[in-house]
Amino acid sequence: MYKCALVLAAGQGTRMKSKLPKVLHKVCGKSMVNHVIDTLRKVNIDDVNVIIGTGAELVRESTEDKKVSYSLQEETLGTGHAVICAKEFLKGKKGIVAIANGDAPLIEPETLENVINSHINEKNYGTIITSIIEDSTGYGRIVRNNEGNVESIVEHKDCNEEQLEIKEINAGMYIFDIEELLQALDKLSNNNSQKEYYLTDVIEIMAKKGLKVGSVVAPFEETLGVNSRVQLAEVESIMRKKINERHLVNGVTIIDPSNTYIGRDVKIENDVIIYPGCILEGNTIISEDCVILQNSRIVDSFIGKGTEVQSSVILQSKVGENTHVGPFAYIRPESIIGDDVKIGDFVEIKKSTIGNGTKVSHLTYVGDAEVGKNVNFGCGTVTVNYDGNKKHLTKIGDNAFVGCNTNLVAPVEVEEGAYIAAGSTITTTVPSDALAVARAKQVNIKNWVSRRGLYHKK
Repeated sequence: MYKCALVLAAGQGTRMKSKLPKVLHKVCGKSMVNHVIDTLRKVNIDDVNVIIGTGAELVRESTEDKKVSYSLQEETLGTGHAVICAKEFLKGKKGIVAIANGDAPLIEPETLENVINSHINEKNYGTIITSIIEDSTGYGRIVRNNEGNVESIVEHKDCNEEQLEIKEINAGMYIFDIEELLQALDKLSNNNSQKEYYLTDVIEIMAKKGLKVGSVVAPFEETLGVNSRVQLAEVESIMRKKINERHLVNGVTIIDPSNTYIGRDVKIENDVIIYPGCILEGNTIISEDCVILQNSRIVDSFIGKGTEVQSSVILQSKVGENTHVGPFAYIRPESIIGDDVKIGDFVEIKKSTIGNGTKVSHLTYVGDAEVGKNVNFGCGTVTVNYDGNKKHLTKIGDNAFVGCNTNLVAPVEVEEGAYIAAGSTITTTVPSDALAVARAKQVNIKNWVSRRGLYHKK
């Protein structure tokens, strides 16, 4: 069966008090709308259409790599109006459409898949996700007929005394038969105090037509939407707790889960230890037996088995096995660090390849470089990669030794097994097996200081 989805992402979100569209605010390192799209993809939705309005171009930019289409809601005239704006997307399609809110990122794939299967198996024309809560004040109530099917959704202000006692509420997520939804949309009216078109009215339209409308109860916290910064923090806390618990169950040690921040797409193998203050984001993979020590940030990177990262930042890079990074190292995007490597304190690696067994122990910058195996970098080494116009490549062969305080002015090559004396500025190739010394001869001028009155003995 063909399955598509609409994501409602046109709301202004005035209570967020932000220049950023509400759905682009991040939860666990990812914008809310992208959480929703990714969840829809996990349940094999064929096509996703994002309904945009406020900040349309920003939402497009944030979601353009998700292979979605867009419908524009120029005026925010209610949820029903938002879906009406997507009629062109739905026209001519047969199957089912899921409708989700772009500001409700906590819905789990398993829950959504359960709703879709229930819709199909029960032969429903509409299926609502509902929740049961003790205090249903302010929420739309689910009203059922004698057969137990959903008859209507009644907003709190319109409820009679009997309906006010109902604990089952509308979560704002739906599955519809596409053809019947299109027919129901044509009958929507804005004859209400808000002069808006409500998607909830579709339920009553279908029920009056004799079409079966069912429901699936989901945990209330999965249906939470975000309308303020306070709610954003609440949703962040819930998602982070669930993510961390999943990793704990799978064999990861998290010393202090309340102070560990792991993105939803991060993969961590068992017997990894994560210390407090760490932030793991994007499509990061942490292999088994790694230790990620305090206050490290790793984004879209691969960390090999048995590697230790201490108080360091790694961005969009690959680090091999049994390697030590930090403390206070900075590995910038497009770097590849080999096995048994040491990237020490206050070392910055930028767009470079570092071979197995190499040691870059401290206070060194390696940028735009290809470094071989078992190379030793002395303290204070700099690959001088930028001439003011272009970046240039430095090549260092296997088993080379680079003395302290060396400048390697690219483009330049240090061949296999070469040595460079401390304090050298290297501008041409250093041949294999050679020692390069490139520094001015020391000259001592006697009594230079006292003649200038710069120093007086007491």
